[in-house]
Amino acid sequence: MICCDCEVCTSLDSHDKRLRSSILVQSEMTSLVVDTTPDFRYQMLRTHTRKLDAVIFTHPHKDHLGGLDDVRGFNFFSGNPMNVYANSLTEQAVRRDFYYVFSDKKYPGVPELNMITIDADSPFMVGDIPVQPIEVMHHKMPVLGFRFGDFTYITDANHIADTEKEKIVGSKVLVLNALRKEEHMAHFTLDEAIALGRELRVPEVYFTHISHQLGKHQKISRELPQGMHLAYDGLTIRL
Repeated sequence: MICCDCEVCTSLDSHDKRLRSSILVQSEMTSLVVDTTPDFRYQMLRTHTRKLDAVIFTHPHKDHLGGLDDVRGFNFFSGNPMNVYANSLTEQAVRRDFYYVFSDKKYPGVPELNMITIDADSPFMVGDIPVQPIEVMHHKMPVLGFRFGDFTYITDANHIADTEKEKIVGSKVLVLNALRKEEHMAHFTLDEAIALGRELRVPEVYFTHISHQLGKHQKISRELPQGMHLAYDGLTIRL
């Protein structure tokens, strides 16, 4: 966190050096990103990502949306517009914040986007990757999590309805936000995230969207139940 000198922000452990939350999902044929954070450019550079078929958005908050402009590099080398999947609320934000992309008279070099509206009731495919949207609540905002086969990713949530939990059941891996130990109006606490992982009986659970207020990676990791882990930047999970 900017201006902070707490033990997490000054830690020399690379596990405590966190950029904004996003994931890269890849099959043998297809690559997609969930959310383009303000760190998107660096995230793509450090993972050496040369091919990206789609961007899927969870919600319109700037820490999940802000880096979208940098898909222009993929436009340039592929010669194709980027397919962008978003619910109607997020699509409105994209069209507002990146208005120049949708202008009748475009400045040369602006990103090329193909907007595709999605909702929690409509599974879809990105190449050969199946995508099941899952609606969760981020305080009063509906947010989309996503299930890709046996892998489920949920961020920025503090409530999931029983009907949506059913979409998660049977996953082999669940990634879930766990902001800190103290109560928060819009995010699961660590205890709430642990309880949800147990309720859904997912064998491997990883916690993400972690605040520096949670504590150092190594210390918190030792406190977690078996099968539960803190995620970290650069973590790779293979299914």
